[in-house]
Amino acid sequence: MVQTTVTPCVLVHYHEIALKGKNRPMFVRRLAENLRATTQGLGVQEVRRLTGRLMLVLSPDAVVEDIRRQVARVLGIANFALAYRTSLQLQDLQQAIVQALDGRSFRSFKVHTKRAYKAFPLTSPEINRAVGHYIQVQTGAAVDLEAPELTVSIEILPQEAFFSFEREPGLGGLPVGVSGTVACLLSGGIDSPVAAYRLLKRGCQVVFLHFHSYPILSRVSQEKARDLVTLLTTYQFSSKLILIPFAAIQQEIVAEVPAPYRVVLYRRFMVRIAQVLADRLGAQALVTGESLGQVASQTLENLAAIEEVASLPILRPLIGMDKQEIVTQAMALGTYDISIVPDQDCCTLFVPHHPAVRADRRMLADLEAELDIPRLIQQGIEKAQVLDFVQEHGRVKMSHGTLDTDRPGGDPTGCVTPYSV
Repeated sequence: MVQTTVTPCVLVHYHEIALKGKNRPMFVRRLAENLRATTQGLGVQEVRRLTGRLMLVLSPDAVVEDIRRQVARVLGIANFALAYRTSLQLQDLQQAIVQALDGRSFRSFKVHTKRAYKAFPLTSPEINRAVGHYIQVQTGAAVDLEAPELTVSIEILPQEAFFSFEREPGLGGLPVGVSGTVACLLSGGIDSPVAAYRLLKRGCQVVFLHFHSYPILSRVSQEKARDLVTLLTTYQFSSKLILIPFAAIQQEIVAEVPAPYRVVLYRRFMVRIAQVLADRLGAQALVTGESLGQVASQTLENLAAIEEVASLPILRPLIGMDKQEIVTQAMALGTYDISIVPDQDCCTLFVPHHPAVRADRRMLADLEAELDIPRLIQQGIEKAQVLDFVQEHGRVKMSHGTLDTDRPGGDPTGCVTPYSV
């Protein structure tokens, strides 16, 4: 058999982006930028826009398995495949497919063709029959249209043809960066990382705010927050985590506020501090992992009392989910094992066994009148620690950062600490 030129590449297909009408180029451009970012240093020479898809042009020394692993974590992708390029000549296509199949063992197959180039002289069924017959003659495998061991996927474009054998599902959603920036109140628990991911999947860049009660409580919650942000950075390539000391603020609240109202007051102060930080970081909304009725602070009345002090929208993507649904998503996401490491959450500090489940907002206002709200907010902001996370070559590096930025993640400098992904 005559050898024909076969060039490996990665074909990336999208779905929801294709429905964006006149805004589609912006979404596709962002997806291409994200693919370049996640595959940097792995042998991707170019990310090229084709009709309804993107192509990653690979260098001869490309690390294909690493590229596959990184592309699988890029949001906005319907499916992708290691594919091969060849000419539009049917004979070249037939020979290239059989050449690429050399060494593969399969007893049955089918051919599935899509024509983005409708002017091609053969229809999709005609291509299927011609290519299928050629493969059958060359390999001896049987055609099975119902349950084949191998599916040969062919795509006909105006300038070239592509074929692949193993298409992988993507994560779907929208590319990170097309929907603005949000600030997520990240605890060390199960819920908030899932909430953050759901906003990532809707195209948001997420910055993370973690309130802790060190030194009254241990550093475990901070360590968990760092681990969670490290994992979530693999979906958005750069992140910013702000660690906010809350123990001193809690102590002042405890001195003035009856025990049943403390949790709601804690949350109100967290929202006040979070929205100041969000404004500095260019975030347009806050995100929490609250689910209606899950705990005492998440009754409808208490959620309304907490939201009363917010000047930014508070997004609650888990609001209608039950705990098992959230746990299932956390396990699929990979955050569950981090979240269940025992720690002491700052919201449980100085809290009674029976907190108020229907806080009266006039009562809360009277209680807060005894507190110096602006000073406490400034105290939380001034003592906050900022950490930047950046993904490079499949690993996430952490460095100390600053609030003086208009873009999450930043460019880490100086000594960095590598985290394996």
